[in-house]
Amino acid sequence: MTREIQHVPYGYEPPPEQRKGTLVFYDSFEKISDYELMAAAKEATDRQFTKLVLYPLHEQTVRRMSKEPVQPYHKREDRLHEWKREQGRSFITVEALEGKRKKYTPLDSALRHIAEVYPSPLFLYLTPEMANQFASFSSFEEWIVKLRLILSESPSAAHPRLLKYRHRWNVAGEERKGEA
Repeated sequence: MTREIQHVPYGYEPPPEQRKGTLVFYDSFEKISDYELMAAAKEATDRQFTKLVLYPLHEQTVRRMSKEPVQPYHKREDRLHEWKREQGRSFITVEALEGKRKKYTPLDSALRHIAEVYPSPLFLYLTPEMANQFASFSSFEEWIVKLRLILSESPSAAHPRLLKYRHRWNVAGEERKGEA
């Protein structure tokens, strides 16, 4: 194996990494359209995230959170993989934790896994309904100080905890003050 020698001037420091952090789209993806997926990808690109992680929920998790009927996990996951291939972008990842577990995964466990695997800072991309559900959990106040939220649209009725931590979230496409 040959080594290539590079010469750099004294005191040279490599330029800082422009892209940083992870945007995690946490949802069942039952009602999410391709247009909404494109909006999430655009937000990740605009904010220069290293990764966009699509985190589909297992049907057991969805049933415990919302009691809504949902397609089998593998069908929703296959749709996300197909959409990812169509985009041809390497920074998009489909997280398979819930597919491996094949059962209900508490949000705390999912967030701990995401925090261990993906580069920080972490941002959760949520629909207003999912954000209100997240805010209703007792662990919300513990997590909201460790990550930030980006809502796909402005909520018509926000949970009181979501309103309390208004400074930790904003709506996709809103003017930002350099948090990412």
